[in-house]
Amino acid sequence: MQQNWRDRIADIWAHAGAMAEGDVVSAIDELVAERDPDDAEALFEAAGARDYAGLEAEAEPLYRRAIDNGLDAALMPQAVIQLASTLRNLNRVEESIAVLERQLHEHPDDEWTGPTAAFLALALTSRGDPTQGAAVALMALANYLPIYQRSVRGYAAELLSD
Repeated sequence: MQQNWRDRIADIWAHAGAMAEGDVVSAIDELVAERDPDDAEALFEAAGARDYAGLEAEAEPLYRRAIDNGLDAALMPQAVIQLASTLRNLNRVEESIAVLERQLHEHPDDEWTGPTAAFLALALTSRGDPTQGAAVALMALANYLPIYQRSVRGYAAELLSD
């Protein structure tokens, strides 16, 4: 049953691009209703559907409940990034930056470093710090470059020192 529920959620997301945003929310909510009201994964999916539909004010408390209710380690970093992005879209940029900086501290060198840095760069730019945003993005990008890592890191540090 558990895997079946996840497969059905994945199927909705796989077809979301061809659906109206409200239909995505309705379809996700229908599956969420099958779970306990405090189920962290169900709350995360409900939040994500609202975020997808541009309903950030509705998504934010659901992300927080999902995180507070013990979302598993596989989904937790994704939920944190999505919460931070939602906060930025709600013009709560400083809070978004704080959430993302905490995430980078907790995931300094893993598969979540790049995605977290990307959203931190966006938040810094939204705050009016495009140079700092570019430096964060370049530092993260350097990890994925086949060559020039040292140069890109050096130039990013130079941006911050100017």
